[in-house]
Amino acid sequence: MTTVKFPLGRVVATPGAVEVLSIIPGLLGQLLARHVTGDWGEMSAEDKAANDAALNPDEPGRLMSAYTVADMKLWVITEWDRSVTTFLLPEEY
Repeated sequence: MTTVKFPLGRVVATPGAVEVLSIIPGLLGQLLARHVTGDWGEMSAEDKAANDAALNPDEPGRLMSAYTVADMKLWVITEWDRSVTTFLLPEEY
């Protein structure tokens, strides 16, 4: 069983992300589950290592995952203070 590694805070999505997430029923929950358990998706090894380091509660950092859905890249970003997690397309950053 994989455990939750951090709180998500408030979950929000940009308009483009909402459109992509609506393609597959349950996708939002699936991607949140991957993100919150440390499955960073299609991030580089360096970015995955940075995410793992950012899990340190004494020095938290921003967490980012990237997933491809229907040939579109979708980012999931949790802020350093864990107050909000945002779904967005790269071009909406």
